[in-house]
Amino acid sequence: MTNTVVVNADVEKGKINKNIYGHFAEHLGRCIYEGIWVGEDSAIPNTKGIRNDVLEALKQINIPVLRWPGGCFADEYHWKDGVGPRENRKRMVNTHWGGVVENNHFGTHEFMLLCDLLGCEPYICGNVGSGTVQEMSEWVEYMTFDGESPMANWRQENGREDPWKLKYFGVGNENWGCGGNMRPEYYADLYRRYQTYVRNYGDNKLYKIAGGANIDDYNWTEVLMREAGHFMDGLSLHYYTIPGDFWLGKGAATGFPEDEWFITMQKALHMDELITRHGTIMDKYDPEKRIGMIVDEWGTWFDVEPGTNPGFLYQQNTIRDALVAAIHFHIFQEHCDRVQMTNIAQTVNVLQAMVLTEGEKMLLTPTYHVFDMYKVHQDATLLAVDVNVGKYKYNDQEIDQVTVSASKDKDGKVHISLCNIDHKEAASLSINLRGLKDTNANVTGTILTADTMDAHNTFENPDAIKPVAFTEAALENEQLNVTLPPMSVVMLTIE
Repeated sequence: MTNTVVVNADVEKGKINKNIYGHFAEHLGRCIYEGIWVGEDSAIPNTKGIRNDVLEALKQINIPVLRWPGGCFADEYHWKDGVGPRENRKRMVNTHWGGVVENNHFGTHEFMLLCDLLGCEPYICGNVGSGTVQEMSEWVEYMTFDGESPMANWRQENGREDPWKLKYFGVGNENWGCGGNMRPEYYADLYRRYQTYVRNYGDNKLYKIAGGANIDDYNWTEVLMREAGHFMDGLSLHYYTIPGDFWLGKGAATGFPEDEWFITMQKALHMDELITRHGTIMDKYDPEKRIGMIVDEWGTWFDVEPGTNPGFLYQQNTIRDALVAAIHFHIFQEHCDRVQMTNIAQTVNVLQAMVLTEGEKMLLTPTYHVFDMYKVHQDATLLAVDVNVGKYKYNDQEIDQVTVSASKDKDGKVHISLCNIDHKEAASLSINLRGLKDTNANVTGTILTADTMDAHNTFENPDAIKPVAFTEAALENEQLNVTLPPMSVVMLTIE
């Protein structure tokens, strides 16, 4: 069939918050140490201990916000262990992730430096699971108080005269699980208590994020909104795309069978239902949509790369991961009235990473390239799109073959992102650019695709998958005819 799409260039649906393209860096495996932090004495070129190659790569994709220090690690992290002279910092065991020793060389000052170098907003997650109210309160004071106080004085002694600007603060993480195995009623009360002492100092105004549901725990959202909604600015949601079983075997990152490709796409598309249903509950208590939905952990989760520490969650990243990322962005953008931030897990060397490193070597993953292609959507205006496409069928199941999203940036350029998630069949599209003022506009495009389902970049061949120019799109009047190869992501720009 001919797949038809109508992009309504004059029907605006809302602003796509750039924070939808956010990231997450946890003290897990080789994400922080080796991936981001190598130390000032390293032979790997660095800026005050932060490796330059990774820094430059992440700058390129305009990271808007970075979540730290976890994840499960956040609820065993005691921030005072990570400030002051590094040689004096307390060493601890990272019990969640591999049982390795954490030397706390990367702490608050180093993280804030990283965010400053990246030009992104810091999003700090506080410790509710094993920390105290006082500890959390003093961390906020240490970072943001401009005046004389014990914490502000200590910050200055540690080399930072002025307070930092901090907007996003999470009060706990996964408190239904690794963050304390709490019931929602208990966490709602704890959240109310802890957030009371997460104070605004001076003109620094905090956006407080409550720990939200795991996947489809709608009761958690109901209880949190009912009991603590007035005290939060955001509520989180966690969902990972796993083709197998979380405990029995998640599925391989490479060398996987055809059915796991289909299942992965199907499960990625499930994010739409989760956002819709959790959002409906939030609407009941917050019809004005003041509270943002913060999907601060998402992405693929496969079995670890053979031969690596199972607690390090290191996996390869293929064209399949690129499609999963693109699908998610289309869903997040469609829900831009409620979804105000998301943070892919994770930035470097962990799960669905942007970057993989091995010693001094570094490579960019297919997922990285999707972030780079899609950065034009950041802070753009979502356009209404009508989609009528055929089905991608596998055995007795089917899903839409093509997903689409479109936006208009501040300069009036229209960007249309397209995914063909079928691993075998191309998709011919007829796109009607309705409401486009300039019928003689110029069309340019970029495509990311591959010949095999598990194609990926390696340190021996780091550019096996990368975006190239897409020239198979011609505009006549308001009509755009496009053929998408199998398993491809395409970004079109009309100007």
